[in-house]
Amino acid sequence: MHDRHSEPAPPAEQILRLRGRIDQMDAELAALLERRALVAAQVQRLKPVGYFAGRDRDRERRLVERMAEHAPRLGADRLAGIMDSVISAGLAAAQEEAARGGGSGGA
Repeated sequence: MHDRHSEPAPPAEQILRLRGRIDQMDAELAALLERRALVAAQVQRLKPVGYFAGRDRDRERRLVERMAEHAPRLGADRLAGIMDSVISAGLAAAQEEAARGGGSGGA
């Protein structure tokens, strides 16, 4: 381990440490995506027209705009693509679960 007064860690060591941080964030992100999909599935079951047919593009645009304020490096255009994938995946999972007669899918 290197302290403040010693030379910086070699690049290979820094890469390993940083990738470890990324791996941890990816695990946290996966857990958040799962929680989001479960809550979104509940919403879909309550909407009069749910799943892909009931998709609210205006709400999604507003969501992306709010997210861009917290993620300026990514910006709205990149976030729009990310969130389209997240929303589409969640809708597909919820629709498949409903077709199987699935319930709340978890908690």
